[in-house]
Amino acid sequence: MAKKNINPIGVILLAAGVGLLIWGFNLYGAFGNKLSRTLTGASTNETMLFLAGGAICAVLGAVLIFKK
Repeated sequence: MAKKNINPIGVILLAAGVGLLIWGFNLYGAFGNKLSRTLTGASTNETMLFLAGGAICAVLGAVLIFKK
């Protein structure tokens, strides 16, 4: 069975995506974001950018790692 080379860019994107998701979840529970959700009904743009960017990076990294 041949060894599969793992794409280093995929690993970096996956790690960055997971880090951004964790950071986004921490921001989601922060006092400022809770206050914003209470007053406006929506999360802050910063929180949404971290969550969306993290999800996109994680998915792209996983695709690059696991594609044949």
